[in-house]
Amino acid sequence: MAKFSMKSPAKINIFLKVTGTRGSYHEILSRFIRLPNLYDQICFESEICRELTIEGNFSCTRENNSIYRAYVALLKRISEPQKVKTFFKNYKIVVDKHIPECGGLGGGPSNAATFLRMTNDICRLGLSKDELASIGSFIGADVSFFIYDIESANVKGIGEVVEEFNDDLPRLNICTPKINCNTAKVYAHFRQFCYNPDVTSYDVELADMKSSDILLSLPCKEANDLCEPTLALYPEMENYLKNEWFMSGSGSTVFCIDNNKTNRCAEI
Repeated sequence: MAKFSMKSPAKINIFLKVTGTRGSYHEILSRFIRLPNLYDQICFESEICRELTIEGNFSCTRENNSIYRAYVALLKRISEPQKVKTFFKNYKIVVDKHIPECGGLGGGPSNAATFLRMTNDICRLGLSKDELASIGSFIGADVSFFIYDIESANVKGIGEVVEEFNDDLPRLNICTPKINCNTAKVYAHFRQFCYNPDVTSYDVELADMKSSDILLSLPCKEANDLCEPTLALYPEMENYLKNEWFMSGSGSTVFCIDNNKTNRCAEI
C-alpha cells in the first residue's frame, strides 16, 4: 500500500509577551523552540475516498480540524486545486496523535503546517516556504513557525513574522497537566483585565537572550504575560508553577531546565 509519512513536532514558548492588538488578534513577541522528541506522525495512506478523510484521535469536528482548514485554505490559493483534490480522492490522512491537545504545545498548527509541506512536495505544487507560510497565516498564528522547520525562532506580529535565532537550546523537563486551558478565553481575559496599551510590557533584550539564560534569570510570571490570566481562569495551574517551572503559551504545559534533580515530570 502506497504511504507517505512525516513527523509533526511540538513547540515550547520560552517567553511570551503581548505587544499590541490587531483587530481581534493579539500581537506577540515570543521565543519558540521545536521539541524534536515530541511529535505526531502524519501519514497519507492509499485508499479511495469520497471526500477528504482525516483519521485520528481528535476532539474537534472535521471542519474545525486544522488539517481540514489547511486543505481548504490551500485549494483557494493555488492555480491547480484539482491536482490536490484528485490526490486526496485516492489517499486518506491518518494522524497518530502524541502531542496533548489544549496544552500550549502547538499540535494543531504543527499538523496544519506538516500537511501543507507534505502536500506541496507530493503534489509538486512548487510553493516556497514563504508562500506556504502565507497560506498558513489564514489557519492559525503558530503555523508559520512550523512551516520554516527551524529549531528556535523569535516570533512576532500575530505569528507570521518568524526570525531564526542562534540559540543555546536547553534540556527540558516537560509536563502537561490534565487541565483544558482555552487559549481564546485566556487571551480574552488578558485583553479585558491585564492589557494596557500605554505600557510596554516587554523587554526588547529578551529577543537577543539565549533561551537558557532567560529561564535562569526570569520567573514564570515575568517571562509569560499569559500566566496571570491563565491562573485567574484556572487557579489549579498554580500547583504546577512553583520555583523554576514555566508555562508554555496559555498552558497547560509547564516545563523547567533539566538540572539532574528529581522532578515530578518525565523528560521528553
